[in-house]
Amino acid sequence: MSTTNSETNSADPYFQSLFAERIGGSGYGKGTAIYKFEKIKRAKRKALADFPDRQLIDFGIGENDGVADAKVRERMAVEINQPENRGYADNGIGDFQQAVARFMQRNFNVTLDPATEINHCIGSKTALSMLPACFINPGDITLMTAPGYPVAGTHTTYYGGTVHKLPLLAENNFLPDLDSITDEIWERVKILVLNYPNSPTGRLCPPEFFEKVVKLAKEKKFIVVQDAAHIMLTFDGRPTSFLETPGAKDVGVEVHSLSKGFDMIGWRLGWVCGNPTLVRAFSDVKDNCDSGQFIAIQKAAVTALDDESIPQRVNAKYRRRLEKLVTMLNECGFECQMPGGSYFLYTKAPVASADGGSFDSGEAASQYLITQHSMVTVPWDDAGPYIRFSVTYEAADEAAEDALMAESKKRLMSAGLTY
Repeated sequence: MSTTNSETNSADPYFQSLFAERIGGSGYGKGTAIYKFEKIKRAKRKALADFPDRQLIDFGIGENDGVADAKVRERMAVEINQPENRGYADNGIGDFQQAVARFMQRNFNVTLDPATEINHCIGSKTALSMLPACFINPGDITLMTAPGYPVAGTHTTYYGGTVHKLPLLAENNFLPDLDSITDEIWERVKILVLNYPNSPTGRLCPPEFFEKVVKLAKEKKFIVVQDAAHIMLTFDGRPTSFLETPGAKDVGVEVHSLSKGFDMIGWRLGWVCGNPTLVRAFSDVKDNCDSGQFIAIQKAAVTALDDESIPQRVNAKYRRRLEKLVTMLNECGFECQMPGGSYFLYTKAPVASADGGSFDSGEAASQYLITQHSMVTVPWDDAGPYIRFSVTYEAADEAAEDALMAESKKRLMSAGLTY
């Protein structure tokens, strides 16, 4: 087959001009900007290469280090061999939906109809990516907190919408300032995305704020999506669901996950629950995106949801680790406190080090800790220079946790950080 001169001389493939604008258009793949998590990965590789004999202390990982409970794995081992589980799950199985209803009633006193007010998702990430498809037209707005989990915002822009960011500031107790939103913005708002316990700040949402949100949603006519992925990792009081708020089921849905609180991160299972019409809209979009999670996984998750001891053990582990981390960091000069929830500690970044380094951002401080001290953190500069520590590092037992804290303290003290 012969080729034309234009085909042989061109540096770009013929389809370069075909990429959608939502991912960069004809410039796709040509940008030089590096996503912060890619910078962290590169710095980790460099630290390992430059200091092969020095332990890499990874406070950056955002996923559970433990495997799913033995009972859950045993149930999976049985269900995976059952012929009736081989087919498409589509919009889920009744057993899972009923287990979710029991879980929501037991933990939050929230009554849900398993058939109409609950649907499973292949992890909360997929639910947050699908929900904008139910509401966003070109020109519409999704309200997102900054910092925050970006997936719903990314898909809002895919559909031609706009993200309006609401900074989470210490002076507002890390709650979005809804009073700052102008009437012009409100007229275009379709969705408000919340996430409490919050990632990455670790803060909780007081009941009165949820009450304000419900009132505003009815007044301004938008729907609420509350991302409750970390809900079972609540340390200050009992876990609280948005759906406990009077009227919440009239205006929104809550997205849950079995990843964080049940050590089931790779199993990819969660659920959307709340207003039946909103759940149905999600189900219609989902029906055109996937064919459901493997039925054996859903049945194994029933065992997890019905065993209260599992999230209690996971909670106790990360609470213990966070308490140790807070103590150690405060001894090193940081000013931080125990988060209300999640397995993240969000704290102001240092501004300088004893060797003459200065940091004008959380990213600069994070890069210094990785490259010079082999300590991985995640920077957040959306609302001031902060860094995030995660306690999902690998440690076999409490003695290993204590050894990791001691080594971390040694390195941080040697850095001579100022704040």
